[in-house]
Amino acid sequence: MNMKRKTGFLIMATTWAGTAIALGIFCPPPLRAQIKPPKYEVDPSWPKALPDHWVTGSVDGVCVDAQDHVFMVSRQTLKFNELDAGYQAPPVIEFDPAGNVVNSWGRPDVLGKGGHGCFVDHENNVWLAFNRDGIVQKYTHEGKLLLQIGTRGVVDSSDGTIAGVALNLSHTGFFSPSGVAVDGSSGDVYVADGEESGRNHRVAVFDRNGRFLRQWGLQRTKAETDAGEGDAFMQVPHCVAIGNDGLVYVCDLRGDRVQVFDKMGNFQKNIVIPYTEVSQYQPRTGRLHRAWGTAVWLGFSSDQSQRFMYVMNEDNEQVEIVDHATGKILGSFGRAGHQLGEFAHAHFLAVDSRGDVYVAESVIGRRVQKFKIVDSQ
Repeated sequence: MNMKRKTGFLIMATTWAGTAIALGIFCPPPLRAQIKPPKYEVDPSWPKALPDHWVTGSVDGVCVDAQDHVFMVSRQTLKFNELDAGYQAPPVIEFDPAGNVVNSWGRPDVLGKGGHGCFVDHENNVWLAFNRDGIVQKYTHEGKLLLQIGTRGVVDSSDGTIAGVALNLSHTGFFSPSGVAVDGSSGDVYVADGEESGRNHRVAVFDRNGRFLRQWGLQRTKAETDAGEGDAFMQVPHCVAIGNDGLVYVCDLRGDRVQVFDKMGNFQKNIVIPYTEVSQYQPRTGRLHRAWGTAVWLGFSSDQSQRFMYVMNEDNEQVEIVDHATGKILGSFGRAGHQLGEFAHAHFLAVDSRGDVYVAESVIGRRVQKFKIVDSQ
């Protein structure tokens, strides 16, 4: 390029750049991309038919191990024609990713009463909570009992029974444990001890050998306390989970939110899960308005940052997909009903390594449904 042409090119480039700036043609740096939630649909092929005419009772727990095997926990609650036409399913059933039964275990004389939630730890052990017996048990993957915290039938109350007044004091057991999470870095066991109103309302922490370490209750604002919402009725810590961020996430069932703490119990923040009115029925005898709560169980996506948090909204019978970083609800799936993809008393959920979500319906639905990702970012 000769000097005249080169000079002319530079002049044109400079002129064009100045014009572009004046006209705002240069694009500003891109903003943080808006997070779009994955889309889900029910997998009608999961699970496969149960063998030997098994029939499940109330399904009261679902959890996933590192191989994406799914554990379903059900109570021994068959009645009427179910016991004539089928057989009571084992308390714990293990499915492979395709939905085939690969193992089952659980002796009623060893298991506690009122199974409620399960958790598979970093060593592939299975933890179960029992809200009618005040105990938490740790099993091998194959069903051998390794550890029990608490004594069957002796709860943390004024008279040692579930009819007594909750004490929130025991260092050796619980009143009504509802969920368990194990810290993979320390082996410490975090228990949500508060499955129903009027019972214990604490998160209790034990070491890997079952020795008590500490406890704390849910956080209430001054306004809530002044309004009478800080009592035992309102405090129902229904689930507990430990995030990759090292924080402890607790389902504040009556508060319609997830409360976040550090591992010592210091409050960090609330993630609100609002209720959406759908029907307009009036409460009457035998029918309570909003009898449950919106934040009953939770799980995280499997990426390192756990970009999404999945919260089981029991009142609205749907799974909320939450932006973990901001607490914003991005989407949801499910609705009330008895058909595929619908929920009747959805109470627990678990997320596998692919991001598929398993939802357990308790007393009414009595099943586990798999929801698979059909679209994601």
